[in-house]
Amino acid sequence: MSSSLSSVLEADHRELVDSFEAFVRRELVPLAADLPETSDIPPAELRAYVRTRSAKLGFYAGDYPEDLGGCDMPFTAVVLLHQAAGRSGCPLAPYALAGSDGPSPLLRHGTEEQIERYLKPLVRGEAVRCLALTEPHAGSDAFHLTSTAVRDGATGEWVLNGRKTFVSNADRADFTLVVAAAGGAGGEPTAFVVEAGTPGLRIGQRYDGMSGEPLFELLLDGVRLPADAVIGGEGGVGAALGNGIDSLSRGRLVVAAMCDGIAEYALAQGVEYARERRAFGERIGAYQHVQDHLVRSRAEVEAAKLMTLACARLVDAGTEAPENAALAKLTSSETAVRVVDRALQVHGATGWVRGHPLEFLYRYVRMMTIIEGTSEIQKVIVARAMGLG
Repeated sequence: MSSSLSSVLEADHRELVDSFEAFVRRELVPLAADLPETSDIPPAELRAYVRTRSAKLGFYAGDYPEDLGGCDMPFTAVVLLHQAAGRSGCPLAPYALAGSDGPSPLLRHGTEEQIERYLKPLVRGEAVRCLALTEPHAGSDAFHLTSTAVRDGATGEWVLNGRKTFVSNADRADFTLVVAAAGGAGGEPTAFVVEAGTPGLRIGQRYDGMSGEPLFELLLDGVRLPADAVIGGEGGVGAALGNGIDSLSRGRLVVAAMCDGIAEYALAQGVEYARERRAFGERIGAYQHVQDHLVRSRAEVEAAKLMTLACARLVDAGTEAPENAALAKLTSSETAVRVVDRALQVHGATGWVRGHPLEFLYRYVRMMTIIEGTSEIQKVIVARAMGLG
């Protein structure tokens, strides 16, 4: 395939991306070759190794400051690394970059002690966390909280009660970031750190989806926490909404970047197959229906990448508009779904068979229009920015 249009926005970080891609080829692809073809999830110990190895090389959580163990990478570089991970087709590559088990922007608002105890180990890839925000009756309306945190007047402790759902990594997290209404029902959203093994915190139902790692229900039954468990200390009471919204835009751009990479990979698979596969005496790439699938896909992938990279550059320039991130996430996630679908259609039954990369991606990519805010939520954000509703 000829040079990508988006390469004009990638030049500043080409050396870093090349280094990451070399790491994936040299170390991760051989490890992935030993994984069972029908398994969607690499073993936990292998994921942990990839995480810590990548951290030592400076890729994992590279956007965090050097004094926290990161590399002070610009956000554009982080976006390009996530694109490269998706584009590689290596199932271990995404684990080399910080995701839902890695450092949370919420902890950047923590006290010095919280940063030392919780954030730095995450940046080094030595710890795993989870975020308990979503509740059974408030999916997209995430800060409509029924989980409560009430002070015990006698001890000064916080007592948490409630139920969280669709929590990633809950079965292996060293600690959980729990968002609850401080002061009782209708109170201010507040983030707490709850260490694994704390009495009253337990895993409920397990949810196994179409692909990827399982999610869990977390039950909070009289969980007692010291006063300093609030992220940010006393000043952090009621701050979870503002701090959380500040981090949502970057999270959505990371998802957009992952989708761009996946779409690039799927398109490359489709083009390669169309060049080689023969039917009715011709390579199938000579047929206009197949060309239509692939050319439409290329146009959409290029547009999505350009939008994501432009948004990332605006973040680095200090212009972090939520509607820009919403547009990028909406465009890239829905583009990836369409491109993977078309690439599988080009492959026909070959791509449908369990164990083929496109069969996995067809199941995997569908969640991208749901996580970090559904497509419908992204449209609401953009509509409001346009003065509608």
